[in-house]
Amino acid sequence: MAQVTATGAERRTALSVNTDDCTTASARSSGRPRAATLAAALTLLVVCVGNAAAGAFPFGARTRNVNDLGNQYVPFHAHLRDLLHGQADGDLFVNWQSGLGSSFLPDLGTYLASPFAPLVAVFPRTEIDLAVFVIACLKMAAAAGVMAVVLLRLREGPWWVAGCLGASYGLCGWALADAVYNTMWLDGLIALPLLFLVAEWVLAGRRTVSGVLVVALCWVANFYTAYMATLAAGLLLLARALTTPLTWRVRFAAALRAGVTAAAGVALAAPVVLTVYLGTRQAHPGRTGSFTPITGEDLLARLLPATYSFSGPALYVDAVAFLLALSLPFNPAVPRAARAVLSASVVAVILSLQWAPTNLVWNGFATPNGSPYRAAFVVCGLLVIAAWMSVAHGLPSARPLYAALGPAVVVVAVARGSVVWSGWTLPVTVAGIVLAFAGLWGLVRAVRRSPHGRVPRWCLALLICALVGQSVATTAYTERLRVAQKDDYAPWGERQDVQRAAIDRVDGWPRYRTDLGREQTVGNDPLVVGGQGAQYYSSVTSDVLARTLMALGNGYTSRGRSVQSLDNPVTDVVFSVGARLRTAPDPHQNWYPGSGNGVQVLRQPVPPLVTVHPAGAPRGFGKSVFRNQELMLGSRVYTLPRLSLGRKDSPAVPVVGDGRAVPGRSGTWHITGVCPAGTSLHMWAPHYSGIASQVNGDAALPVGRFRADHAPVTKAAAIQPLGDVPGTGRFTVRLDPQQGGTVPAQAIGCLHTDRLRAAAARLTATGAREVKVNGHSLTARLPPGSRGVAVVAVPRIQGWRCATGRAEPRPAGARLGLIAVALDGRSTDLRCTFRPPGLRAGTAVALATLLALCTFAGVRSVRSRRTL
Repeated sequence: MAQVTATGAERRTALSVNTDDCTTASARSSGRPRAATLAAALTLLVVCVGNAAAGAFPFGARTRNVNDLGNQYVPFHAHLRDLLHGQADGDLFVNWQSGLGSSFLPDLGTYLASPFAPLVAVFPRTEIDLAVFVIACLKMAAAAGVMAVVLLRLREGPWWVAGCLGASYGLCGWALADAVYNTMWLDGLIALPLLFLVAEWVLAGRRTVSGVLVVALCWVANFYTAYMATLAAGLLLLARALTTPLTWRVRFAAALRAGVTAAAGVALAAPVVLTVYLGTRQAHPGRTGSFTPITGEDLLARLLPATYSFSGPALYVDAVAFLLALSLPFNPAVPRAARAVLSASVVAVILSLQWAPTNLVWNGFATPNGSPYRAAFVVCGLLVIAAWMSVAHGLPSARPLYAALGPAVVVVAVARGSVVWSGWTLPVTVAGIVLAFAGLWGLVRAVRRSPHGRVPRWCLALLICALVGQSVATTAYTERLRVAQKDDYAPWGERQDVQRAAIDRVDGWPRYRTDLGREQTVGNDPLVVGGQGAQYYSSVTSDVLARTLMALGNGYTSRGRSVQSLDNPVTDVVFSVGARLRTAPDPHQNWYPGSGNGVQVLRQPVPPLVTVHPAGAPRGFGKSVFRNQELMLGSRVYTLPRLSLGRKDSPAVPVVGDGRAVPGRSGTWHITGVCPAGTSLHMWAPHYSGIASQVNGDAALPVGRFRADHAPVTKAAAIQPLGDVPGTGRFTVRLDPQQGGTVPAQAIGCLHTDRLRAAAARLTATGAREVKVNGHSLTARLPPGSRGVAVVAVPRIQGWRCATGRAEPRPAGARLGLIAVALDGRSTDLRCTFRPPGLRAGTAVALATLLALCTFAGVRSVRSRRTL
């Protein structure tokens, strides 16, 4: 591992640098672009062929939009495209389309800060899925190319081997299994070799300014994986320092430079990092998990191709890198200290992923609710470096190659007992190892016969076949199994075309909002097709938004971080939803029959975004969502009947207290009660899963579809309309439970539509005469003499500042979770602006760091000139 002078024996056994006998120093330096090109080309080839073999988008009908890729990353890229084209509602600070108005900069820093993300601008909106796929492919290719260049920087060697090993890294199991559908993580795949390069600069005492800028770029692109890559770079720096002949004083100085470089780089990224951090602090708590290490069999199995597990570390590197890495401890051409330290580092990092305290460190001191092995790409990177060191110091002779087969056989033998072992694992593993071993053995024989001769092309062909074959098989297997095991979503199609066209016809923002409706396609529909509804899914979904909507009967998933559209006439009046789409359930899903793409557009007169309410703080939300809605509206509009629940063949029992349990798939149940004739029936049962429909003769009434889970509760069903109460006043609601659940005592509310119309008219009469929204600001013109409290139908997240008249803006007040501003009866102008928390402090830190960095660069430049 150390950068030592090659001995005569090493020179005799060294590989020629390319297949064309280019052995000069200039040829070696020019090998870096060729290595990067080869690595990138092989990576793109494998990803495309593998997806084609799996029949996955864009080469087949199988969607690749699983979990958060479909719910978050594609929609956020669609919103970025709209921003770049000037077609979005909002700017970099505020996203008016999601969550009734949400802070966008934390989302930008979390999902869209990559230098590759703006490429979405060159794609049409209808090809947003293709745009995200292309970006993912380019990131993987870039990671492979950068790793190839960094390998040659760590130590000179054959460029084509560096290119192959760069592809091994770009196609590692973590990239193919985990990061390919978490698009922003792929920036961490690029950051790891870049930060390895910075570690080399630090050790050599060179390019301090460049090192700081690279660290900043990595942390801006994706701070989460950049944090893990920074830890790995520190580990590599330690290993290099220990195996390089340096004094302890020099080593200490290198460690100090490393700390300063990392700190300065993170400080330069502070406007993004601090904003995201504070956005996360204000986010609604997501799902939490506890770490349980996987078995040794499963751990070793993930080193092999054609295995997949969501909860295990994807450590696969192809047979070429795998064999070369295993040969390192046995390769006498590599200095003993370098062999020991690097081999121990790889083993230590693998074991650290299995121990709860160190696993917690790798994950930023917070166990993720998904796979706890998100730092597995660090192991893949170290394996590739180990493989390179075994080649760059001198090609392993036949003895180290034979020795490497021993641990490989042990890994395969133990891994056969793993639950992730598949029918493809053994043949793909054996075929790859045979091809890789034959190619390497042929190279050893060729070099022995002619140390400076031409590399046999058949050896290179065998190595590339091993690399490509194993990775194509792993890509295809992983794509198929991932879709089979996870929630998946269809790419842009007829459904989105119809919704987009309907929104374009009725959109009236900011006079009123247009909501896409409750039957969502993905968790961020408004970002994909437009509108300005409540629906929103993000890691930084604000706690105030989630809790306010829950109190009003909203449905959610991901324990509240994915809030849904709230299809209710009272909340439509409160939030100024003047147009609402109702679409059949997504035909791509199999939740309910009778799906389709037809759209119904409902219109109703609603008050403006800014309304005036009496002074004084109302009491807080209670248990009844119907009374909570009235509290926010400021008028009584519901009758809450006493309910009875029972089976068809048994007497009904009153529903009291915390409600009654309804077992799953237990036949038909009925809820009965009495309400004023002609009122509108609405049902709220957040923890019930099944169908609800009103029994009212032959009348065509809406059907309520409720989806919830239990213990732990991660998703809850929304309040839903069930049609008008019959003329007798007595209603019956039929329940067909699927997973069952609980029916609360106040599950039914009967809405007096005439009262609601009167309340809406009153709020309109006293509300703002004109409302303008411009990026991250809102202004309103109120009626003369307005007193009380102006309520803006926007969640009161931190960062809003408001004022009336000529007063200086102050942090906005809150009323039941919404922005509230006290009125004095004189001012008629209201203005509110939003600045993401942390942006000002982060910018100040970044500017101070930039000034210090420029001063440092200037001083060094002056000193260097004086020494000339």
